[in-house]
Amino acid sequence: MRAKMDSVILSRPGSTLARSRWLLVAALAAPAPLPAEVPESVDPERIPNYRVIRPDLAVGGQPSPQAMMQLGEMGFKTIINLRTRREGALEEEQVVRALGLDYVWVPVSSTTLSLGDVEAVEQVLSDPERAPVLLHCGSSDRVGAVWGVIQARAGRTLDEAEAAARNAGLRSPKNWEAALRVLDAAREPADEDR
Repeated sequence: MRAKMDSVILSRPGSTLARSRWLLVAALAAPAPLPAEVPESVDPERIPNYRVIRPDLAVGGQPSPQAMMQLGEMGFKTIINLRTRREGALEEEQVVRALGLDYVWVPVSSTTLSLGDVEAVEQVLSDPERAPVLLHCGSSDRVGAVWGVIQARAGRTLDEAEAAARNAGLRSPKNWEAALRVLDAAREPADEDR
């Protein structure tokens, strides 16, 4: 097991920390072998807006606590979480690492999304040793924005990138505007060199 607990946090029964500790203990007790492929579909109660984008990548919203405990059994090797600290990302990291999976935290919002965030996700997605990957946020909306930027940077037209973003979960105009802002910022240095 790659993850080690440096300390034990004691908390009152029923608190968020107590629930997190219970999930961590359960994760340590039941590691499971990885199947060859990730599931094509998942009950929306377990992972909302789940979709397989390519054989080594699935996207979705926040996995339920039960689904979180079975991510390894579902075939995932790496989890990329785009949720912020306020959304519970730190508790998720403990559980995922206790399951023996890789965890990458790239907290984004429509106001903070940057080229650096997109590049951090691209770096993980381009490493075949880290696949299969589950890329998620709260609802898959931010996932869609990030995926759209990745597609545009890979040479897709803006319309194709937006269609890919929507397929990956993009719903809100503010997240697509954030994606466009990142793409514009990424183009500026190249345009200034001309």
